[in-house]
Amino acid sequence: MSASPLDTARIPRHIAIIMDGNGRWAKQRHMPRLFGHRAGMESVREVVRGCRKIGVSYLTLYAFSSENWTRPTLEVRGLMQLLQQYLKKELAELHKNGVQLRTIGRIEALPQGAQKELAHAVKATADNKDLVLNLALNYGGRQEIVDACNQILKEGKQSVDEKEFARHLYTAHCPDPDLLIRTSGEMRISNYLLWQMAYTEFHMTPVCWPDFRQAHLIEAIADYQRRQRRFGGL
Repeated sequence: MSASPLDTARIPRHIAIIMDGNGRWAKQRHMPRLFGHRAGMESVREVVRGCRKIGVSYLTLYAFSSENWTRPTLEVRGLMQLLQQYLKKELAELHKNGVQLRTIGRIEALPQGAQKELAHAVKATADNKDLVLNLALNYGGRQEIVDACNQILKEGKQSVDEKEFARHLYTAHCPDPDLLIRTSGEMRISNYLLWQMAYTEFHMTPVCWPDFRQAHLIEAIADYQRRQRRFGGL
């Protein structure tokens, strides 16, 4: 992979991705939806490697939303099994490459097997410094805001400012995303990082997630670098 088109001084610190289009990709090939989800695991591997090489500090992947529980039971069960397979297969490489795995969302509602593998992977990579990989699992942006409010109330605070509120979000350990990438051509944010993406730059690509590779990542970052971020100013 060549990162030559990129300005190394303007690499986004935090990239968030909505990994969309697995089901459609599979349907185009007359295969079940899980075939697409399984193929998407290679894209996860590619993007994690790419972000580390390019110098991205934080990568957040929307792996399973709080709304995804409404999908057919077999698909949900298959997604949880794929999550466990990914963790078992990729843990050694993540650790070798200095990737710290973290989770955001209501992890306690996931199946016990998935929780166990996640806890093991999080603990094993806790001291890694090269890239923080956040997996958003059983995640919803509105749900996150509600959880933050409830925690603040539990602590007995009468009022908070934006900084204090942000410290109660799932993402308190990382900066807000600079760049959001959504695959498969959809043009919505799907209840993802609603508070955090107040000034995030969006890059929407028609490429379905199983076809997304490091070249597409570089294209998205190059698009980001062509923009002038003003954060409401001139």
